[in-house]
Amino acid sequence: MREKLRHIKDKLFTLSANVSVILLVLALIVVLGPMLAKGFTAVVFEGTSEFRRLQLEEHSRGSKEEVLAEINQGQKERRKLHQMIEDFNVGIDTSEMYDSARDVYRKYSRNLRSLDLPYDEYSGKRRKAREVRDLFLDAIESEDSEKVNSFLEKVFAEQDNKDFQGTAFEKIFTLAERFQQTSKKIDFSKRDQYKEDLVRIKELIKELFGPAPGAEKPALIMEQYGATRWDMAQKVIDEIIHKTKWVEQEGTAALAKKKVDRRKTFEGTEFEAFFDVLPGKAKEILKPKTTFYWQYFIDDSTPGHYFGGVGPEIIGTLTLTLLAMAMSIPLGITAAAYLVECAGENIVVKIIRGFINTLAGVPSIVFGLFGMAFFVMYLLPLFGKQPQACILTASMTLAVLVLPVIIRASEEAIRAVPRTYKEASLALGAGNFSTFIFVTMPAAMPGILTGIILSLSRAAGETAPILFTGAVALGPIPDSIFSPTRTLSYGSYDIAVGDRLAMQVPHKQYGMVATLILLVLILNIIAICIRSRMSAKLKGQK
Repeated sequence: MREKLRHIKDKLFTLSANVSVILLVLALIVVLGPMLAKGFTAVVFEGTSEFRRLQLEEHSRGSKEEVLAEINQGQKERRKLHQMIEDFNVGIDTSEMYDSARDVYRKYSRNLRSLDLPYDEYSGKRRKAREVRDLFLDAIESEDSEKVNSFLEKVFAEQDNKDFQGTAFEKIFTLAERFQQTSKKIDFSKRDQYKEDLVRIKELIKELFGPAPGAEKPALIMEQYGATRWDMAQKVIDEIIHKTKWVEQEGTAALAKKKVDRRKTFEGTEFEAFFDVLPGKAKEILKPKTTFYWQYFIDDSTPGHYFGGVGPEIIGTLTLTLLAMAMSIPLGITAAAYLVECAGENIVVKIIRGFINTLAGVPSIVFGLFGMAFFVMYLLPLFGKQPQACILTASMTLAVLVLPVIIRASEEAIRAVPRTYKEASLALGAGNFSTFIFVTMPAAMPGILTGIILSLSRAAGETAPILFTGAVALGPIPDSIFSPTRTLSYGSYDIAVGDRLAMQVPHKQYGMVATLILLVLILNIIAICIRSRMSAKLKGQK
């Protein structure tokens, strides 16, 4: 009976262990799976012609002939879309037309003065021109279509006036014809509404296709290119077609966001066709293709993380992590060796061990504040350096952060080495130091490496300790350990909390987080391989 119970307990324990492993794997898949999948889209995506243009102009990648041919093919359709906006805008935003009319009148007046006409003839022609100009200005400022037509009829009645023929003033009639043509289907009472939506549509078209053909090159790189990814382009197209409005909810005073078809604003106008044409033309212009952007891992990013990769962030993360480990591993193993081999078991050692255990549980932000106060504000000035956050202070802070974990893991590993190893070494005449270096430590190394692996992962992924001690969101690649650096953890934190521009490109944030996970995974795999080789060597398998 007792044997049966023991078998049942063994099977239950095995079953619970297997279930725990399965649950752990499922939890990892649920947590990391979506993040890695979204991060994958930073490298593999549908790249547009704007992406290929950016790669050519900024990194000299790709065939110049093919990229330029692709851009030129889309220019014709792009001009048509811009022309549709501009044609409709003539009847809406009349400020440019207003200024042009006044300029035409001034130029006509100057020409009249240069002709040296008799005063009565000069003043009569000038007065007539001013009357026609004012009629035209009244027409473009009016919000009543009947009045608009009435003013324009009076303007066109003077089109055959011989005084204006062959002069600069003829341009007034050209402007009037253009305004009449574009304003035929406009509801003048909705002019402000048209104007508001047109301004937004112009901004979005610029975001979609880049600067208009023939426009000056903008200073900011993010304004020099349109949507570089098809998923971004589709979001912009959707925002052009739909606008978000805050509307009251039934039965409550609370407001809710609602998507409204922007086409309704322009219903009945010539511009309504724009919303049917845009989706098809956008694909024809941007020519999306599946792209494998492996350079994401080496490229620098533009300000705001709008374009580019995470090369400097990877370098910064590796530098801080490896420097921190280089400082903490020798200190941690030495401290553990002292506590096990030299200090003995007394009240002082117990207090020290208690402090180490407490430090392992202190929130990382506390280490960040300590690093700023001690390393940045006190230690650097002590050695004649400027008190500024840099790689050295950040890595020292991370070293202090992971030191308790390494000490505790190393102490347990050293303590687990069979005492017979040490006794055999001492019996053969070796000293305490030689016994520890050549017998105890190699035997304890697999356990010590376990602590190092845990510390490595924590050092690479921490943000709070480097927040004040050496990390920056933007900046050049550091040229010394006394310069601040970009890191993957701080970069993703910066995007999440404050960078409005980067929030427009969420794949950059997911890509940064996925890269950090992969980097930690690679470092861990390397450490695990080293540990396995050492374990095998100790067992005499190699």
